Amino acid sequence: MMTETNSPSGSDAATRTSIDQVSADQADQSLAERGSNRSRQPSNQAFRDFMGAGWGPRPAEPPALLESAPWAAKRREALGALFPGERLVVPAGPLRVRNNDCDYRFRPHSAFAHLAGTGTDFEPDAVLVLEPLTAPGQEVAEGVATHEAVIYFRPRASRSSREFYADTRYGELWVGVRPSIEEVEALTGIRCAHIDSFGDALAKDAGVDGVQLRVIAEADQAVTAQVDQVRQAAGLAAGQEARRVDDRLAEAASELRLRKDPYEVEQMQAAVDATKAGFEELIRSIPRATGHWRGERVLEGAFGAHAREEGNGLGYDTIAAAGNHANTLHWINNDGAVRPGDLVLVDAGVEVDSLYTADVTRTIPVDGRFSPPQRRVYEAVLAAADAAFARANEPGCCFKDVHTAAMEVIAARLEEWGLLPEGVTAADSLAPTGQYHRRWMVHGTSHHLGLDVHDCAQARREMAMDALLEPGMVFTIEPGLYFRADDLKAPEELRGIGVRIEDDVVVREDGRVEYLTAAFPRTADEVEAWVSGLIAHD
Repeated sequence: MMTETNSPSGSDAATRTSIDQVSADQADQSLAERGSNRSRQPSNQAFRDFMGAGWGPRPAEPPALLESAPWAAKRREALGALFPGERLVVPAGPLRVRNNDCDYRFRPHSAFAHLAGTGTDFEPDAVLVLEPLTAPGQEVAEGVATHEAVIYFRPRASRSSREFYADTRYGELWVGVRPSIEEVEALTGIRCAHIDSFGDALAKDAGVDGVQLRVIAEADQAVTAQVDQVRQAAGLAAGQEARRVDDRLAEAASELRLRKDPYEVEQMQAAVDATKAGFEELIRSIPRATGHWRGERVLEGAFGAHAREEGNGLGYDTIAAAGNHANTLHWINNDGAVRPGDLVLVDAGVEVDSLYTADVTRTIPVDGRFSPPQRRVYEAVLAAADAAFARANEPGCCFKDVHTAAMEVIAARLEEWGLLPEGVTAADSLAPTGQYHRRWMVHGTSHHLGLDVHDCAQARREMAMDALLEPGMVFTIEPGLYFRADDLKAPEELRGIGVRIEDDVVVREDGRVEYLTAAFPRTADEVEAWVSGLIAHD
């Protein structure tokens, strides 16, 4: 039989050529570009005209100045005074990829939020620049401004632009209405400019005899690389020297947050109040949690839902640790059961829209009652917390003294219970060469609190740990005792019990230390009444 060879017709050949061309075009696509293949984006002018027309007017009135703006201006003034004649670059940071082309919800770097006065999700890729108003080395009289602040960001595009409907990162139809330059200026009281002009502004007058540059290097790798390029071209610090220059700025920005202003303290109190309500939602969910194979996640979810409803979200991953899980200090899997007779250690905080967070721990009896061994451990931890609070209120108290006071009680209780090695007293354990009590209390008692749950972490030791307590400081007091189920040095009745009590406190202007968490139940009797009342009421 003769085999027929089919020759393509003209139209078929054209189709094949078109398909081949598309395949070739796709083969030339970078990996980054291929995510757009799932969407069909018409590019003809008629479509663009149609998409850009027929929308209502924008609001005519500019937004009101943020309540935080005057306070942020004072913070910028204080930071700038440390670096006269230098250009200070504080990025908000980029979006972070969660998986493939999906990003995490944006949270600006804390230094940016603190100095710009913004909160929530303002504004990916933005950069705050403190532009020097004086020459390097020039003396500046007290009260004279050293810098002008400028925020560089990408304002919303017009509705007639392709960005409006087609850009998944910045487009209004994808991410919502983004602000204009005029709106951000009205909100913050800071001069604003398009991010496209940032590069020229960064390089202006930079040089050995001109403007020096510093950047919060960890905030945005791309911005840091851009700063490094300018420094290299201008003959400024490079390599390790540049990192030392930048570390000094990060250190100063962190130390600036050691003392909170009245606005910040107000926000911290709001975060604590929202957190108490979240704990109560969590307690109300205990009956459902005890019947669920992942009861810890039922508790976590109850708190998390409240945090999103009443604030920006969680200040950190919630710890909802039932039973022996409480003895894993950073237990965030929260995948265990919640059983009758358990204690549940809950360490959680609401981050409010200004991005200030609470950090509170309560150890909650599932049945509404502590067993005698549970109560014994709880009251020992409470006594340590009370001792730390009392020490904080003594004149001349250093930050590290708060921990010392708590450990004196912890070591004494462990000696009383016969847990320290034979012949070792509480005083022996408290000595630097002892520390045996740390088997059951391995963490610090206090940390600063604010925009970060572990705030001011880049401050120098002499400015934080070794410093005297000063008005405006906000910190935690959180001793604990942890007896793992497999700890053969612990009495059998204590094994599997983990207790932590954490409160947030503030140093007032007169030096008194007060609880921001005063509304939270603290004693064993108060906690029992709290839990039993909420569950019985519901």
